Amino acid sequence: MEKQTEINKTHKVITEQGSALSKYQNVIVGNGSLGFLIYFEICTWLGKIPGALGILLRKIFWPRLFGSCGKGVMFAEGIVLRHPKKIHLGDDVVISEYCVLDARHDNDDHVLTLGDNVILSVNVMISCKNGCVEIGARTGLSAHTLIHATNNCPVHIGEDGIIGPQCYLAAGGNYNYARLDVPIKEQGIAPDGGVTLENDIWLGAKVAVLGGVTMHSGSIAGAGAVVTKSVPENSICAGVPAKVIRKR
Repeated sequence: MEKQTEINKTHKVITEQGSALSKYQNVIVGNGSLGFLIYFEICTWLGKIPGALGILLRKIFWPRLFGSCGKGVMFAEGIVLRHPKKIHLGDDVVISEYCVLDARHDNDDHVLTLGDNVILSVNVMISCKNGCVEIGARTGLSAHTLIHATNNCPVHIGEDGIIGPQCYLAAGGNYNYARLDVPIKEQGIAPDGGVTLENDIWLGAKVAVLGGVTMHSGSIAGAGAVVTKSVPENSICAGVPAKVIRKR
């Protein structure tokens, strides 16, 4: 059984002894370099500038924040970054207002990868807590979608995907709970193998896809579905829990 969840580890770093600056660098910046800290702070300030001027300044200064950044990436206002050196962006990626890209990971430097022409709509949150997320080329994530990958349980989304608004993809999202003498939050996360959406997937609005699920190429989940089992190729599923209702 694991002793701590990722939330508890973050809490421990914040509350243990040490300077406020070192805690900030550890939890937020992900880099101990003073020079990078200063650059990160400048770019954070630039992130709040609205309109065309803000987009232009971020286009000039922000690419150097990342592990790699392709050409033509557009950064809108109010984006929140955690450990940006572990984020890798392809060409012509669009990141809309108030997205959160959190790439915290103890062991991996390629934690969050967005392929060419990926679009993140307003208020998309991608949270990597020792879990990796990869999104393939030309995939779009609609507003208020949340992707959570933790405890070495990855999320992989293939190419040409359509992710509707307010969707939730949870890899490593379930706690162990068998013991009654220990609080659930202290029993650790159950490994589930992560979430895989292959190429050409369409999730309707408010779809939840849970850990251990693979949606094979060409499959669709209807609005409000809770997908707890893998979905065959070119199949349409719906309901809570989701069941295959027909083939395309």
